Amino acid sequence: MKYLRFDDGGLPRFGRLEGGVVTPLDDAPWAGGEDAGTPRPYEGLTLLPPVPPGGKILCIGRNYFAHAKELGNEVPVEPLVFLKPATSFLPHGGTVLLPPESERVDFEGELALVIGRRARRVGPEAYRDVVFGVTPALDITARDLQKKDGQWWRAKGFDTFCPCGPVVESGLDASDLSLRTILDGEVKQDGRTSRMIFDLPTLVSWVSQAMTLEPGDLLLTGTPEGVGPLAGGQRLELEIEGLPRLSVRVAREA
Repeated sequence: MKYLRFDDGGLPRFGRLEGGVVTPLDDAPWAGGEDAGTPRPYEGLTLLPPVPPGGKILCIGRNYFAHAKELGNEVPVEPLVFLKPATSFLPHGGTVLLPPESERVDFEGELALVIGRRARRVGPEAYRDVVFGVTPALDITARDLQKKDGQWWRAKGFDTFCPCGPVVESGLDASDLSLRTILDGEVKQDGRTSRMIFDLPTLVSWVSQAMTLEPGDLLLTGTPEGVGPLAGGQRLELEIEGLPRLSVRVAREA
């Protein structure tokens, strides 16, 4: 089942997408939201990021062997976790802004998990109970600042640096899905989620040992090889098997 968030006359609403029609819900789907309102066509809706901005954005670095190699990094022996701020969210159809502080901003296409229930110190076997669904996400990175700063908060945290959506898909087995990042119609990344160093249940368990996972939290699971730079005027898309394509524009910040 596909779920999304949209702007309903200035108010954010959750909705269920079926056959090109969105049925509004009275709460988040992971909170048991029920039908509440008149169905409307999907086309023409102003979409919002599919999770609300109050949760955490957790990200896994260097979780594909080939990606670690292409950046000259060692393969981690444990999951490498960092966070993005909620202000980095960008919906499907939005515009990634390239900041003047950076001369090299890269795309990184990723599968993201949406947490559906509160979880603390769970084992990998709890994965299906904890994760509500999955959504495409892009970890936009100011690569030069990542190298310069030595820590990643700025390089990963600029406004618009976490495009995601357009929908959350529940009930999808995400253990072996194709993932392709497309820039101006050219495929730049072409991987599979089965090639992760640390699989999805391991990641959820690992993060939950350090911090409580809350419903609506987003966990980006790493990117395959093929990352590269962005330039103003480009179209960036992420296509994950079984999910609608995420598409955004790129522009220089004024």
